[in-house]
Amino acid sequence: MTTTYEDAKQQLLDAMLTHVPFDGWTEASFRAAIADGDMDDALARAICPRGALDLALAFHARGDAAMVDRLSAADLSELKFRDRIATAVRFRLEAVPDKELVRRGMTLFSLPTHAADGAKAMWQTCDLIWNTLGDTSEDVNWYTKRATLSGVYSSTLLFWLGDESPDHQKTWEFLDRRIADVMQIEKIKAQVNGNPLLKPFLAVPNWLAGQVKAPARSRADLPGSLTPRK
Repeated sequence: MTTTYEDAKQQLLDAMLTHVPFDGWTEASFRAAIADGDMDDALARAICPRGALDLALAFHARGDAAMVDRLSAADLSELKFRDRIATAVRFRLEAVPDKELVRRGMTLFSLPTHAADGAKAMWQTCDLIWNTLGDTSEDVNWYTKRATLSGVYSSTLLFWLGDESPDHQKTWEFLDRRIADVMQIEKIKAQVNGNPLLKPFLAVPNWLAGQVKAPARSRADLPGSLTPRK
């Protein structure tokens, strides 16, 4: 059977995960993974030109894929939409086999040279959540939904890393509070937009927001596509 570059990358990642808790997402761990997998060094560096960074991003993408698979298989039809979002965030965190892998990843992505990669990975996770739940928003709503969820997800992730409660119950309670806060803000925004006395003051901001366009997408870009209940 022919081994593809992606297969080889996943093999490297599996080998590296045993070293990351001790040595982090580093060149030392990357070299150890190459040795453990008995892989040619040139091939490994062709597959992962940026070494450990590429495998850290592959690890993040693996967690995203596990979340999407679980969401697509779950029956969320009876849940309110805010609870679907909470479920997606929970599924994403539960896809992590070892918190230390994430802690070490945060160390890597806190470096100025890798901060943009970390931010992009976070955004892609939140984009996947919205897309999988069937979001079809356009214009500024496309961005605000993902930016808001990025804030909820990142704060919940930090809380989860330090949570030692049974079954991470305190984390899920924290997540519910964060989503409730966001829902309250959205309620206030709706009330302001619906107030005829304030509407003239929002004309320019709303016009500017209307000029923002979401990236062109096809239905193929929406994995799982769990359409929100009206």
